Amino acid sequence: MSEQLVERYRATMQRLAGGVAAVSLRHGSTDLAMTATALTSVSLRPPMVLFCVHTDARLREALDDVDTWAVSILDADAKVAAERLASPGRPAVGQLVGVDHSRGPLSGAALVDQAQGWLECRTHWVRTAGDHDVVVGEVLDATLGRTATGALVHYLGRLRPLGDA
Repeated sequence: MSEQLVERYRATMQRLAGGVAAVSLRHGSTDLAMTATALTSVSLRPPMVLFCVHTDARLREALDDVDTWAVSILDADAKVAAERLASPGRPAVGQLVGVDHSRGPLSGAALVDQAQGWLECRTHWVRTAGDHDVVVGEVLDATLGRTATGALVHYLGRLRPLGDA
């Protein structure tokens, strides 16, 4: 595969606006979290969701030991939190310092406060797809957050607020 194709693919896909979420889990006493733009609903019955994670990410490694995790669907005001959780090379310990959150009662994972809603999930399966792994989880619970505050989207390589709903 040529680097030219990779760059054309990246430039083309940047034109697809995508919602921004935070995926988190509790691995022992350590919170791990990441920003995800590849998140989608898979099934309504049973409720299932899918996200993609880089194969060498700490969160991906922890999924081998932990089967419950949470998704925070970020709102328009969550840009700072999203950027922090997307920073490569951030320390494993203290990833959520400065990110207001509570704990999911079913997963123990962090639920970011600045969210439109939250999902708590159990891993159903994980499959490798290129340099990422696809993770499908069954939704254990879904909770609505604040409403009408707008969404955070990823478009043209940047995080952007999308107006009030």
